[in-house]
Amino acid sequence: SVKNTNPLLPKKYLVERAKKSFLVMRRLSLLKQPLLSVVNDHLIDYPTPSNLSYWWGFGSLAGICLIVQILTGIFLAMHYTPHVDLAFVSVEHIMRDVNNGWLLRYTHANGASFFFIVVYAHIARNLYFGSYYKPRVLLWYTGIIIFVLMMATAFMGYVLPWGQMSFWGATVITNLFSAIPYAGESLAQWLWGGYSVNNATLNRFFSLHYLLPFLISGVAIAHLSLLHFNSSNNPLGSSSTMDKIAMYPFFIVKDIFSLLLVISVFSIFVCFPPNYLGHPDNYIEANAMVTPTHIVPEWYFLPFYAILRAIPDKLLGVLAMGAAIAILFIVPFICRSELRSMKFRYIARVFFWLFFADVFLLGYLGGQVAEEPYITISQIASTYYFLHFFVFMNVAY
Repeated sequence: SVKNTNPLLPKKYLVERAKKSFLVMRRLSLLKQPLLSVVNDHLIDYPTPSNLSYWWGFGSLAGICLIVQILTGIFLAMHYTPHVDLAFVSVEHIMRDVNNGWLLRYTHANGASFFFIVVYAHIARNLYFGSYYKPRVLLWYTGIIIFVLMMATAFMGYVLPWGQMSFWGATVITNLFSAIPYAGESLAQWLWGGYSVNNATLNRFFSLHYLLPFLISGVAIAHLSLLHFNSSNNPLGSSSTMDKIAMYPFFIVKDIFSLLLVISVFSIFVCFPPNYLGHPDNYIEANAMVTPTHIVPEWYFLPFYAILRAIPDKLLGVLAMGAAIAILFIVPFICRSELRSMKFRYIARVFFWLFFADVFLLGYLGGQVAEEPYITISQIASTYYFLHFFVFMNVAY
């Protein structure tokens, strides 16, 4: 009930005010429910720095990509057969006989590529705006752990169609473990479940490919919790403890707009050139007696593959490739500039865009045949890759 303290107010106004008061009280009571309170605290009333740009939308896009990959993967697993004699046929069965199976498979395959595009953009934004500085070091670590788990999951998933590139890609990459002194051969045989890539390998990769996304989900929840505990960084690199506004509707609308753009581009890839980001040799069934003329991994591994091939020695090449990923873990300790954001570090910004071009160059070189002049250019590009982290990221201005 609403008490009439002003006799001049009409009764209709009092009734409307009573309805509004009731709706507000009802909303507050609903938000006290555990699940709704979590949604409200992290998606609606969550205080967000007011100057965030569209670059801060890649985190939520990555989460949506993960959900799409898990859902499509579960439905694909219902029809897939992890056996060397039946895997390739089961994929064709999904494409031809399962209702909307082609849509599931192309969504899952292209979804992996878009997942990596979004995550690479997310990492680049963090490097540009200095989001790895204290107090967000643990947040940065969980993000890189997600990236490493994604790479492992994507590699195992690429083996499952059991095409020519799947088989020989698995053979080449798993053979790299044999370069490890003393334990290398045993480790490689443990991965294979025998003395070569065989049925046991396919079964192991299928099991891990199915389970790892759920582990990624757990780390992603920890990543989100750390983000909301320390608050988001902002383009200025200043303190995020003031000048905040509610996440809804301001930034939720931005995220929805970005999502619609990504869905539009993604739908074009799924419906028109669905195999553009794949390799045509993977539509040939795996044959251990016929080696492809040029073995390449998926495009999102090509920069690291170029670093691997840039060094003639097998062990040193493996160490360099591993170091190219591991260096991301020590970025918070390498870069000691007092200015976080490269928005105010003009020379460092030039080096950042040179690094950006260098990664694209490495990706191109990784897809080329291992011969001159590509090997020499790969060595130069790989050198700059490491110099950027150890030298150029510390440029103060």
